[in-house]
Amino acid sequence: MAAAVVLAAFGSMGTAQAQSAIESRVDRLEREMRAVQRRVFPGGAGQYFEPQITEPAQSTTAPGLPASSPITDLTQRVTALESQITTLTGQVEQAQYRLRQIEDQMAAGQRALQARLDALEARTAEPAPVAAAPRNDAAPTASTAARSATPRPNAERRAWIDAVERPSSGDAAEDAYVYGYRLWQAELYPEAREQLSTVAERHPHHRRASWARNLLGRVFLDEGAPAAAAEAFLTNYQRDPDGERAPDSLFFLAQALRQLNKPSAEICRVYDELLEVYGDRISDQMRTQVADGRRASRCR
Repeated sequence: MAAAVVLAAFGSMGTAQAQSAIESRVDRLEREMRAVQRRVFPGGAGQYFEPQITEPAQSTTAPGLPASSPITDLTQRVTALESQITTLTGQVEQAQYRLRQIEDQMAAGQRALQARLDALEARTAEPAPVAAAPRNDAAPTASTAARSATPRPNAERRAWIDAVERPSSGDAAEDAYVYGYRLWQAELYPEAREQLSTVAERHPHHRRASWARNLLGRVFLDEGAPAAAAEAFLTNYQRDPDGERAPDSLFFLAQALRQLNKPSAEICRVYDELLEVYGDRISDQMRTQVADGRRASRCR
């Protein structure tokens, strides 16, 4: 009888110790849960959703039905708390990552905008140079002027160039082309021409070579040099007719010829070549533009 009493006493002590250990885990997890809630919802967790842990309702279990033990209840609470903490922690990490991305994009946009404003203010403040009348035997053509034009090196332009982000994907040709494209978007045409020419020369077998030669012609068009643009477009088509931008080069070649006031027959031949070679590859938008161009040039 005494042994039974001793065993019962030890058993109750073990149960009490286990319950105390679990209760300490619950208290710790509840504190962590509140800390996470304050981090996710600075205004107060209870202000936004109902608390996950509430006072249990009064049981109306009929007499004689067994109830769950306190250890089982605490274990369920621990499991629920651990799951909630894991979910909230993951949400916090995702939110912080997205916030960093947005901040980086905003900072890059602000740097680019500030550089443009600085360059614009510098050009506005400087007096326009007085150009001497060119000699008739040395008057440069538009193509020659565009090829030899170099920006005046100054701090404002350098800041504008530095504001253009350089990609770093690990693909040298891809990164070089994307950087040239961004320079073109920023209207830094001489730098864009140099960058795109480098892509075509150093990576002639990369898929971006066709893109670079085609965009080089676009740069010449934007600079008002249709003769140089026509040469670039024709070179891209002849050098890599299977390239991804060969159809675009033929289309823009026709645009360059129109700016050069070439005969309609030449322009129509370019359109005919485009439809004959790439008729099944061009987009619906380009097909519509080709039709408009043929009407403007009175092609049959």
